[in-house]
Amino acid sequence: MLRDETRQALTGTDNEGYADIAGRVSDLEDQSLADLLVDVNLAQVTRDVEEIRAVERALRRIALGTYGVCVSCGQPIERERLEAYATANRCAVCQRAYEHDHATTRTPRL
Repeated sequence: MLRDETRQALTGTDNEGYADIAGRVSDLEDQSLADLLVDVNLAQVTRDVEEIRAVERALRRIALGTYGVCVSCGQPIERERLEAYATANRCAVCQRAYEHDHATTRTPRL
């Protein structure tokens, strides 16, 4: 189902690309809106593709018998966490540490 939705979104992206949208704009405000629509569509497709990949990784862990085991510390992932986020591959403690270690700092634009 998610694959079909993603495929449709990608098809829509091809059919309604930036050039198509931008070609119909009449002023800078319309162009800004066209830019935003294209960016939002690409972000949605990226999110869907990442979700598909996470599900595939979880299915692979199920097949290997390692589903529910933290990939960082090897301890069981909390049941509540798996119920809320079935594709989790780290326990809550390791996930927080991972996010902290991989946080990006953004330089403000001037």
